[in-house]
Amino acid sequence: MSTNNPKLSVLDLVPIGEGFTIGEAISHSVELAKAVEQAGYHRFWVAEHHNFKDIASAATSVILTHLAAHTQNIRLGSGRIMLPNHAPLVIAEQFGTLEAMYPGRIDLGLGRAPGTDMETARALRRDLKSTGDDFPDLLNELQYFFSKESELRRVKAVPGYNSSIPIWLLGSSTYSAQLAAQKGLPFAFAAHFAPDAMESAFNLYRNNYQPSEAFPEPYAIVCINAIAAETQAEAERLSTTVLQKFLAMGRGVEQLMQKPVDSMDELWNELEAKRTYHQLRESIWGTPAHVKQGIADLVERTGVDEVMISSWIHAPEARIKSYELIAAD
Repeated sequence: MSTNNPKLSVLDLVPIGEGFTIGEAISHSVELAKAVEQAGYHRFWVAEHHNFKDIASAATSVILTHLAAHTQNIRLGSGRIMLPNHAPLVIAEQFGTLEAMYPGRIDLGLGRAPGTDMETARALRRDLKSTGDDFPDLLNELQYFFSKESELRRVKAVPGYNSSIPIWLLGSSTYSAQLAAQKGLPFAFAAHFAPDAMESAFNLYRNNYQPSEAFPEPYAIVCINAIAAETQAEAERLSTTVLQKFLAMGRGVEQLMQKPVDSMDELWNELEAKRTYHQLRESIWGTPAHVKQGIADLVERTGVDEVMISSWIHAPEARIKSYELIAAD
């Protein structure tokens, strides 16, 4: 159980904003990682997504290598690698290599969804035999390739075997919470886009936790959207970028990360506004004091050990400033 001063971390999808190139988007995320490291954030995760016009983190391990080369101490990891998209041996090799290059700084967060549409999933996997139901078996295979035992076998991960890379299970339902509890692994919940099962997932995780050698106690992260600015009005204006993103997703429309607008009234109807705000109800937007109080209240309500913040802000400077304001004493 945490206090009201949890560790703060960052989830970044390397967003591609309107008016920016993909190369510029990657550079913006590098500058963000450097800034949040200086501000005292604990970890910086990027997530695997495919065939999203506004997300440049598809090659997650490549992005992590680039981020690690430009930072010094902040932990870096995947939030998340969609394991059914990959052979466990390949992920063991990729993250074993990262750990060899940047020892003690790498996290491996895993999910069971494809992170894309089914047509793209077919292109990634060549077939769709893996539907996510075999996720526990894939996890066991991956853990084997990280084990010391695998060094003595014919097929092994080089680099990768005998690695102590922390494996996290990430989810937006109770499935991964239950599996993380059974395996004695840390767990992160995606309340930034799917908050419905948040409380039940954390309760299930803690009540059923089986201690492991690496994690004798349960450890939980909640990810939320948060934006801080000097005034409430400016924070709410900046938040229209993420509102536009979720509005477009609800409509099945692809677009780059949009610039903020003064009002959403002309962009959506009443039902769309209600749906979007419901989906984003665990978001905190406002002055630094308002955001910090909101985080404290969230920690009190959920008992999490760490809060991971996702911020869809179009202007790179404003995105960095928001994270700095949230972390400042």
